[in-house]
Amino acid sequence: MSADHSGTTTRAARPLAWLPIRPEEIEDLPGGLEYAYWNGEPDFPTDPARVVFYAAPYMKGDEVCTRPLPLMPNLRVLQALTAGVENLLPAVSSLPSGAKLCNARGLHDASTAELALTLTLAALRDIPGFVRAQDAGEWRHGFRPALADRSVLIVGYGSIGSAIEDRLAPFECARVARVARSARTTARGRVHPVSALPGLLPEADVVILATPLTEETRGLVDAGFLARMKDGALLVNVARGAVVRTGALLAELESGRLRAALDVTDPEPLPPGHPLWSAPGVLVTPHVGGPSSAYFSRAKALLRDQLARFVLDEPLRNVVVAAD
Repeated sequence: MSADHSGTTTRAARPLAWLPIRPEEIEDLPGGLEYAYWNGEPDFPTDPARVVFYAAPYMKGDEVCTRPLPLMPNLRVLQALTAGVENLLPAVSSLPSGAKLCNARGLHDASTAELALTLTLAALRDIPGFVRAQDAGEWRHGFRPALADRSVLIVGYGSIGSAIEDRLAPFECARVARVARSARTTARGRVHPVSALPGLLPEADVVILATPLTEETRGLVDAGFLARMKDGALLVNVARGAVVRTGALLAELESGRLRAALDVTDPEPLPPGHPLWSAPGVLVTPHVGGPSSAYFSRAKALLRDQLARFVLDEPLRNVVVAAD
């Protein structure tokens, strides 16, 4: 208990959490914390200095997400609602010592895996071409490639990569190969290290990128990577745009040797007039792997669980790094 300036006794303020989803919309939030809603609005709902748990707004841009951080000297947890946190990593060095940055591993698995499969099927079966034919009132019959009996290579076999394979299982692929940062064995089979890519790429009809963006994966898909892909292969990117060297990909697309289905690009957003928009054999979606009807219920569940762990001083999930 403490006294205010009038001499009235008041209850000490509880630790504060800022959430980008209205607290009243999240059932069973743990007690012991005060909650405030902030989703990137110009004005802050409370004094940021009181915040100990900050869940950054989703899809609001880097500048919006990081704007309150310099005003949060008591922050203990910076919770992202994305699997990739490369936009928040630069801010970690300025956070209070011990503050943890957590990602949202698992939150977008189902939605992103659905889109990866959608892009693969749409590109193989030429759905964009059929839509253009419908717009023109034309009946364009003919054979198109199927996913059945094709070889698929998943580059980035984390939780999203695994969810992609879950959805590939009914489609009678001839083979699914897996690549991650380090080799291991899963219930579905062997996961190859990145060093095995040169031998795996020539065998794949479809290469799906689901890797996080790190210094090791930035520009991973360069001219050499693409040159090893077989003629007519399809590159699907649901990872990050900067995993792919855009100029090298454009050269392959314009030659007609490869095709691509891209939910992410470099640059992003893709500006009007950029050659990727009109390159042959490319399907572009505007980074919509995560935002779907599956997002809100899963985001609420993640926040509820992390906040409960925080209140009980239990280990947090998905800790990426802690500030020195």
